[in-house]
Amino acid sequence: MSSTSISKPKSDKPQNAIVETALETCEATGRTILSFFALVGRIANFIGKSIYHCFTPPFFPSQLGRQILNIGYYSLPVVGMTALFTGMVLALQSYTGFTRFNAEGAIAGVVALSVTRELAPVLAGLMVAGRVGASIAAEIGTMRVTEQIDALTTLSVNPFKYLVAPRILAGTLMLPILVLIADIIGIYGGYVVAIYSLDFSVGSYITQTWDTIQPIDVISGLIKAGVFGFIVTIMGCYHGYNSARGAQGVGAATTNAVVSSSILILIFNYLLTQVFFS
Repeated sequence: MSSTSISKPKSDKPQNAIVETALETCEATGRTILSFFALVGRIANFIGKSIYHCFTPPFFPSQLGRQILNIGYYSLPVVGMTALFTGMVLALQSYTGFTRFNAEGAIAGVVALSVTRELAPVLAGLMVAGRVGASIAAEIGTMRVTEQIDALTTLSVNPFKYLVAPRILAGTLMLPILVLIADIIGIYGGYVVAIYSLDFSVGSYITQTWDTIQPIDVISGLIKAGVFGFIVTIMGCYHGYNSARGAQGVGAATTNAVVSSSILILIFNYLLTQVFFS
């Protein structure tokens, strides 16, 4: 009597699980990409409306003056201290490295170029992002949570003209002035270290600094500063204006404003450097 063996069909569960996992991954990736482009669209729309309202009446000069004082004057101590010690450290580090190659004479030029081209605009932008960007996001976010922005609309006052435009204009105008002051303070910090700690000659150091700096070095830094000032204020206004309800939403808006401003400053610093010096 012959016996026949019956083979059981293999289960399709492992293959189905792999397919479902792949579909879920694709779906999550698609949602992330769509969310990113939606965010970019919202930010672009906000920037377009903000720029439009910066140049169309009515204007609020009292608000502009208040923001110039807040962004420019009150940021001067932190920017000045940052530039001073940056120039001093840069001189010390340059001396430590250049003595290995007997190139101590290039320290004055390196300090001047580094401060005017890169360090002054970038560090000033980051300092202002931490102080002003967070303040703008918290202030406008609180107004959003407490419905003060809705009250402005009810009173026929455009929130973009009253809240956003003065801050953007003040940031774009004042950060180049802060960077110009930071250039002077940073170069002076390097001068102090070189003269009083490294025993450089006053005349030769000043001559090397003056001969090294070209107008494009200072102008490029000031243009960067204007772009960075726009970035800091527009990110602070955007995240504050679109803040979620409650204290947690205001805190998240403040954090997002500082982080996004800092990242964009570093990205645009590279792009502008590529444009000016490539």
